[in-house]
Amino acid sequence: MALFDQLHPDWQKTLTEYRPLVTKIDSLINKNDVTPGYESIFAAYQLPPSEIKVAIFGQDPYPTPGYAHGLAFSVSSSTQPLPASLRNIFKELESDCGVKAGSNGDLHRWTNQGVFLLNQVLTTKPKKSLAHEDFGWQEFTQATARVVGESGAIGIFWGSKVQKFAQYFDPALSISSPHPSPLSAYRGFFGSAPFSRTNAMLRAQGKSEINW
Repeated sequence: MALFDQLHPDWQKTLTEYRPLVTKIDSLINKNDVTPGYESIFAAYQLPPSEIKVAIFGQDPYPTPGYAHGLAFSVSSSTQPLPASLRNIFKELESDCGVKAGSNGDLHRWTNQGVFLLNQVLTTKPKKSLAHEDFGWQEFTQATARVVGESGAIGIFWGSKVQKFAQYFDPALSISSPHPSPLSAYRGFFGSAPFSRTNAMLRAQGKSEINW
């Protein structure tokens, strides 16, 4: 199935003007040498816009073969050891909310509650970070961020590259911090309390909290 056609139908309708861009990116991707796997590139977009309560934006997929599976920061349930960024996310979650890390790193348990997990760049070559940085993904994911922000969702922006997406979100519903990677987590990610702050915002909106 062509890449654009893998989007949820609601996203196809919402982002229809970007079909030519996705078609161009599709032509640049080697289906046998890409991570996440070709059929998982749009995994995040299986959550339709109308169901998004919270959006967490990251920068680019894990380059380690077998790690990325289309949801930012998430890995499949069988992936061990967990990536360092995800370990730091779980460390902050425990510090913030007292929630022990899950038994695995598959964050579908969050998306099932309306959490949209999107990287700014959606693909790369295995073992090479940012290999597809120049493919045009940023235009597509920025358009996505605009749609999500205008819907009134809460935005969480981890890393300086994605903090420009915050322009589309209500400042009162935005949480920005350094990226959770080991290189930057101690510069302000730890202690940023994104999970409890998000649930406080949801309560204020009269919405159900996320069971992190």
